[in-house]
Amino acid sequence: MSTGFVWHERYMWHDTGSAGLFVPATGHVQPDRHVESPEAKRRIRNLMEASGLIDAVTMIRPRPATRAEVLRYHTPGYIDRLEAMSCAGGGDAGMETPFAAGGYEIALLSAGGVIAAAEAVVDGAVDNAYALVRPPGHHAEADIGKGFCLLANAVLAIRHVQATRGIGRVAVVDYDVHHGNGSEHAFYEDPGVLTISIHQDNCFPPRSGALGDTGRGRGEGYNINVPLPPGSGRGAYLAVMERVVVPAVTAFRPELIVVPSGFDAGGFDPLGRMMLSSGTYREMAAILKRLAADLCGGRLLFTHEGGYSATHVPFCAHAVIEELCGAPDRIEDPYEAILAGMGGHQLYPHQDAVIRGAEELAAKLA
Repeated sequence: MSTGFVWHERYMWHDTGSAGLFVPATGHVQPDRHVESPEAKRRIRNLMEASGLIDAVTMIRPRPATRAEVLRYHTPGYIDRLEAMSCAGGGDAGMETPFAAGGYEIALLSAGGVIAAAEAVVDGAVDNAYALVRPPGHHAEADIGKGFCLLANAVLAIRHVQATRGIGRVAVVDYDVHHGNGSEHAFYEDPGVLTISIHQDNCFPPRSGALGDTGRGRGEGYNINVPLPPGSGRGAYLAVMERVVVPAVTAFRPELIVVPSGFDAGGFDPLGRMMLSSGTYREMAAILKRLAADLCGGRLLFTHEGGYSATHVPFCAHAVIEELCGAPDRIEDPYEAILAGMGGHQLYPHQDAVIRGAEELAAKLA
């Protein structure tokens, strides 16, 4: 397979300042590096080089998104505020989304990188693509940033290929541990985009991502949330893929599949309470790759989102990109056996109850 790869050193220069995890370093919070730091992302690129996987991908050069492109979703007032804060030394885009001087310009390069990857996939320059961008995007809404996300990278890429490439139906499968509220917000009344979010129940944003939030108006039924209980592992996630994602996406028959790819459901993540290993991420990528091959000529785009364990995330991302390339295993993940030994990877009744509810929603699409 020909797999495109987006990367730019400027992504690593996005500055989120100091914090205690993500809490501002004030009062008795001792200053530390903000949890959304360059480290996990840079180590993905480093591991790919060390293993030789970087030679198996096709580099896609990012470019900044234009104002017209970001206004396909975001409001002019919000974009003006971001630009002004960026020029004035930085600020906060909204709910827990700090950035320093120049942050808006880097966010434009991040959004533009995902747009470039989407163009390459849709135009047939590559079979699929992984956009390793920063800042992330799946929490950003039209008029506010949230959860470290300034611009809605995946939403903007979808709107772009719909407007310029004649793409109609798009399926979004978001497995970040936090709810994909940005895609839900953008397409809640749009029957042309199926949005599926597999996330930890009520983790972030607060009171977001409920099973009963299924779309509105013409978009009713085209938004599926799977709010899994904390502690869910391989059994629960693969059950969601097989019983919810596969039938829903198959019934929808998209022309492109977009995957906001967060690795914060990994078993060592500081912001999530899930149990996934790199092997499970590889299995999910394989399922999505088969779906794309069966339904939309293999057109599959992954865009990087969360994941805050600097040592574990690179192995998870490496496994996914290997699967996209069709490359053999190049490295041994030393964390795989540790996570397997922790147990809790089967499907439990309380997890199955949630999945059954989402399964019923997927069945309605057929």
